[in-house]
Amino acid sequence: MKSHKVLLADDQTLFRKAISALLGSTPNFEVVGEAEDGIQAIEKAKELKPDLILMDVRMPRCNGIEATRQIKAELPNTKIVILTVSDEEEDLFEAMKSGAQGYLLKNLRPDALFEYLEGVVRGEVALTPAIATKVLNEFLRLTRHPPLSVPVSEVLTAREKEILQLVARGASNKEIANSLNITEGTVKNHLHHVLEKLHLRNRAQAVASALKDGLFSSK
Repeated sequence: MKSHKVLLADDQTLFRKAISALLGSTPNFEVVGEAEDGIQAIEKAKELKPDLILMDVRMPRCNGIEATRQIKAELPNTKIVILTVSDEEEDLFEAMKSGAQGYLLKNLRPDALFEYLEGVVRGEVALTPAIATKVLNEFLRLTRHPPLSVPVSEVLTAREKEILQLVARGASNKEIANSLNITEGTVKNHLHHVLEKLHLRNRAQAVASALKDGLFSSK
């Protein structure tokens, strides 16, 4: 059986070494490199061209989701599995949109990790049960509330678009409130209305939807 080349990307040295030793105990996987942040992951992926990358989400300089997006753009055949402690829905859906083939939590048993990774190299998607439930719930939500067929610009008010643009620039609710001379409660109400109108779950999805429709530049 072919040994699959693996790149590990995680900012915790002890965790990388533990996973490296674990994968080294089986002939199916060979760890060919390690990266401690997203920038290193991108560089080493281009250099080593691994079959599989295990990617953490929260890392210095460049997070795992952005690193996944860039790597998949250049190496579409390289499979990437997010291996993280984060079960945040925003991280999950952004990771899947970036091209990841799996999203696993670090509390997995070793035998379960092997099973998931072997499935990924066969072309399957790796999702732990709790994560799979979140994905299913999102699918059901989208089925009940299909995406809008009209542009975002025609759905939102001028104030809602103004707030959404500030969100896209990374502003917090407090910063938006100060900038527009309104209360944080008012900001939250506007964002709630934006999500309701667009049938979305969180502010990241709202910004992505607005960018997709060309409402404003992400810069």
